[in-house]
Amino acid sequence: MKLLPVLLLSFSNAQANDNLNIDNPIVPQAADPFIYRDASTGCYNMIATAPKFDYLAIRQACELNDLKIAVPKIIWRKNATGPMSDTIWAPELHRIDNVWYIYFAAGIANQPGNIRMYVLSNPNPDPTQGSWKEEGRIKTPWDSFSLDATTFAHNGKRYLIWAQQDQARSYNSALWIAEMDSPTSITGPVVKLSEPELDWEVQGYKVNEGAAVIERNGRVFVTYSASATDERYAMGLLWADAGSDLLDSKSWHKSPTPVFTTNATVGRFGPGHNSFVLAEDGKTDLMIYHARNYKELRGNPLTDPNRHARARALYWDANGFPVFQQELGD
Repeated sequence: MKLLPVLLLSFSNAQANDNLNIDNPIVPQAADPFIYRDASTGCYNMIATAPKFDYLAIRQACELNDLKIAVPKIIWRKNATGPMSDTIWAPELHRIDNVWYIYFAAGIANQPGNIRMYVLSNPNPDPTQGSWKEEGRIKTPWDSFSLDATTFAHNGKRYLIWAQQDQARSYNSALWIAEMDSPTSITGPVVKLSEPELDWEVQGYKVNEGAAVIERNGRVFVTYSASATDERYAMGLLWADAGSDLLDSKSWHKSPTPVFTTNATVGRFGPGHNSFVLAEDGKTDLMIYHARNYKELRGNPLTDPNRHARARALYWDANGFPVFQQELGD
């Protein structure tokens, strides 16, 4: 892992979303937002953490601004006891080989901190219809706090990136990558992508989590979130050349500074846990993320539900790197 600076362009426009007609927040009280866009119809399926961490629901709309008025369809509720009975966190919705999969984290009632990764599947063409099957837990080589699984295909292989505490329990979570041999399991070596080591990654908690993948300009980019989930929460950036071995830690580079952070001037506090999707034009990259619009929490980071889902245009500089426009509001 090499620490390399990222040179980001500065834009003179007053807002990040000029000409996109995005009405932020796109959905209130929707932390850890993930949006899947149907390439054939251009319509959106959105899933996020429920405010009380007790169910999974999908919103559907063909315009991004309509997601906030779409009626959420609850497709699964937490179990009464045992695995997946508490703390339903950070779901992602993926379509793999004509089957829908939801990757999410869940705990066990009355066992605080016993968070692991699980999968649901549904073969119905519409993810709000049909039956969702509990596929069980995604098992990793060691058993510890784990969450925020995301999957992507690259050069004929499918990979999983997730956050997990190391065996020595020296931090809350690092990012790991492995190849998948099915949509519900990993195989082969597990490689550490990034661990919380920089000052901005260890504010309150030592955390790397919430990875999101976007491939552009001959590189695989991974954004991630770090530190406590209050106003100190911030986003970092990893990248590897598209032709490199993604399971070789030497292929990956890391920005030593965060790429997207709190900006009180524009009313953005604790931005993070993002995903990527195309805008309605089918060309413009959007970053979907959550943030609060105030600093002082109402309770603690988990009891304060006001992490709202937001969208902003993602631009690319002359070197092919993403431009997050930290200084701009939405």
